[in-house]
Amino acid sequence: MTDSFSAFDGSHRFASGTRACVIKAIKKHLERQPQASLLVFDDATGNQTDLDLRDSGEQPAASPPSAPASDVSRGPGRPKLGVVAREVTLLPRHWDWLAKQPGGASVAIRKLVDEARRTTAATETPRVARERVYRFMSAMAGNLPGFEEASRALFAGDAERFAAQIESWPKDVRAYALGLAEGAFA
Repeated sequence: MTDSFSAFDGSHRFASGTRACVIKAIKKHLERQPQASLLVFDDATGNQTDLDLRDSGEQPAASPPSAPASDVSRGPGRPKLGVVAREVTLLPRHWDWLAKQPGGASVAIRKLVDEARRTTAATETPRVARERVYRFMSAMAGNLPGFEEASRALFAGDAERFAAQIESWPKDVRAYALGLAEGAFA
C-alpha cells in the first residue's frame, strides 16, 4: 500500500500526497483558517484517519518503544523469516489429509492459501475497491442527495448509474469518489 493521503476542508480537497506533504499542507491551511473543518483520508483504504500535526511527517509514525531484546521471550515460529505460529482448528480428516502431503501440513497449507489468493484476486479487487469507496462516501457524502442510490449502484457494479447519482455532489467529493472507484466496476 502506498503512503498517500487526501485532506478535505468541508467538501473541498486542498491537499493530496504523502503523509509529510499533507501534514505540511494542513499546517498551512490551519494558519489561514484556524476554524477549518478538516477530514483526512487514506487513499489506499478510503478510511478516515488522523495525522499527528506535531510530527513533521518525514519519518514513519513512531511505534511504541519495545522491550530490550534480552527480556523478550521467543515464541514459536521463525520471526526472523516473518513466520508467525498461530492456532488452526481442523477436523481429523483434514489433519489426516495434510499429514500425507509432501512437506507436511505447513507447506500444504501455504500452497493452498497461495492458490486461493491467486484464484480470488480478480473477484476480490472490485470488492475491495467498492468497500474503499463506500467508506469515503459514508464519511463525506452520507447526507448528500443520491447517496443511497449511489451506494446501491456501487455494490451492483453499475458504473453509469453510480456516476449519474453522484453528479450533483461537490466537485472534489465527486472526483475523489470516482478516483477511489477505479477497479470497483471491473
